[in-house]
Amino acid sequence: MRDELDLALAKLLDDKPSLFVLSGAGCSTASGLGDYRDRAGQWKRRQPITGQVFLNDPLARARYWARSSVGWPMFSQAIPGQAHHALAALQASGNLRQLVTQNVDGLHQQAGHRDVLELHGSLSRATCVNCGIHRSRDDFQDELIGRNPWLASLDATYAPDGDADLELESPDAVDIPDCVRCGGLLKPAVVFFGENVPRETVDFAMAQLRESDALLVAGSSLMVYSGFRFCREAAKRGQPIIIMTDGVTRADDLASLKLPGDCGTRLSRLVEAVSDDNERASSA
Repeated sequence: MRDELDLALAKLLDDKPSLFVLSGAGCSTASGLGDYRDRAGQWKRRQPITGQVFLNDPLARARYWARSSVGWPMFSQAIPGQAHHALAALQASGNLRQLVTQNVDGLHQQAGHRDVLELHGSLSRATCVNCGIHRSRDDFQDELIGRNPWLASLDATYAPDGDADLELESPDAVDIPDCVRCGGLLKPAVVFFGENVPRETVDFAMAQLRESDALLVAGSSLMVYSGFRFCREAAKRGQPIIIMTDGVTRADDLASLKLPGDCGTRLSRLVEAVSDDNERASSA
């Protein structure tokens, strides 16, 4: 059943039909993937590894890959949920101009969404920091386990972004594969905390935002500046900002409309409203 907020969003979409959507972890929690923050915007667990630590601390890097070896099988088998399918349907209806996601799970693409801009990259690949060659994460996993069979016997609580809550007594025992081309250091093809989103990615996203009628935030607390910047830009331009997130966000004071609750449910009801409107228009 739709409520007054659903109706307000549907009316806004009638007037502002071209959406720029920023999606966050709240879109993927229904797929069994964790998020970092609670409804108050506070950390649920220890902060993830930073890019600087990953690159400069061999023991921290070994711990990361050991934890990731445990978390990756579950993470890689996740399937799209209600939110992913609803956003793909909005794109198909012509109401979604550009989807920018803070997630690194690839679930939007699995749901059939085209031209997704991955703000923080993708965990499906590992990349060499020296020569830039990419390698599939599945292939990397096979070699990592092949070199360290004991990792396959470890068990831990799954954590966000393919990680796991695991402590090792001897992380220096982890034998980590190097780049097959140049022997360089491999890292996940993602923007770690503390790293910057590539300038060209931000510029393209901003250009798409300028060509859109409104900004819709789905499942993000916006506590990280890489996503919050789009709300600042939309507010500066006078574009409506719709926030569909269960809990506090950094941009609540900028929102034209705030819709609490599960974003998958909200998005599905929006798709229903758009479909009903299109049916009425075609029969008129």
